[in-house]
Amino acid sequence: MRRHWIDNLRWVTVLLVLLYHVVYFYNNKGVFGGVGGFGDGPQYQDVLMYILYPWFMPLLFLLAGIGSRYSLEKVPAGQWFKSRTRKLLVPSTIGLFVFQWMVGYFNTHVGGTDVLAAVPQPVKYLIWSVNGIGPLWFIQDLWLFSLILLIINAIDKNGRFHSWCGKMASGKLGMALIVLLVFLFWLGEKTLIMEPRVQSLDGLYNLYKPVFYFIVFMMGYLVFSHDKVQETLGRFWAPMMLFAVVTGAVLVVTTFGQNNTTPQYMASPLNCLYGWLMCLAMMGWFKAKFDRTGKFADYMTKSSFGIYVVHYLVIAGVGSYMYFNMREQLPPFAMYLILTVAVFAISPLIYEGLHRIPFIRWCVFGEKKNK
Repeated sequence: MRRHWIDNLRWVTVLLVLLYHVVYFYNNKGVFGGVGGFGDGPQYQDVLMYILYPWFMPLLFLLAGIGSRYSLEKVPAGQWFKSRTRKLLVPSTIGLFVFQWMVGYFNTHVGGTDVLAAVPQPVKYLIWSVNGIGPLWFIQDLWLFSLILLIINAIDKNGRFHSWCGKMASGKLGMALIVLLVFLFWLGEKTLIMEPRVQSLDGLYNLYKPVFYFIVFMMGYLVFSHDKVQETLGRFWAPMMLFAVVTGAVLVVTTFGQNNTTPQYMASPLNCLYGWLMCLAMMGWFKAKFDRTGKFADYMTKSSFGIYVVHYLVIAGVGSYMYFNMREQLPPFAMYLILTVAVFAISPLIYEGLHRIPFIRWCVFGEKKNK
């Protein structure tokens, strides 16, 4: 039976990623990757980063873990991993040289000028391609976790540990144990490098957060893939959402103005508590209220991955052009509005165009030939 609430929550979260990147691109809180803000003022629109960042990527990994469990129940492990390699590894490697190099082009035009101006063109292309990974770190992590999961699945081939996790989380103390998993959430964040020594390499580790996201991914696989656990979340979604909103409000009020992507910030108990409660509340809310589908939901279920893959080119291209060429003519509100409309309108068009082109759809989206 198709669990439509998982599909719906996944594509809604992807849309939130697009919105987050609009605000993040013009942030003035020191978050790496943006082009800069509009002065040294508070920029209250940046509050969206504090609201979304603690939970939306962990939630995607939770859903990926749940989905991996369901897939492995239907198809042999080898066939599943082959499909994962095509869907995840191909776009994040070959796809860099076919499409994402354009994102790298904008990433190397710092301050509106080409920092590689003296570099030969073929070398530029290679550098652009490597610098074009952008949000694809997510699917690179997922492919690695899929590989590790094959080993775990072989060890627990009878699913005994998976069954035990389900029994523990769906018993009389199930909801309490589920909330207490925040301790693992916090431990994962504590694996970040708090004082980076080699800025580029350590910063890369802190971006990919492999230990943290693997813990979350496995919690999805082992715990939240059980129907009884999902039903428990559905029953308690309202109080969990209330606690999450209150915790998030305290977090924003007490930390607004800080760089919310530093290891110290992400590993803080308040940030972890808020992030975990929001993950639980969102899963419970969608389980209780959005376990259905329709034409738009069906379309988004099929296309949200492709939209995620291509959207950052729109952010980097349109956002950079306005910031470096039109900042004096356009007020900040207009720039945010234009960039928001552009990313939500153009990204689906790019996906629809590219996934109809043979070979390109395989390189960029890991899609097989249309039947």
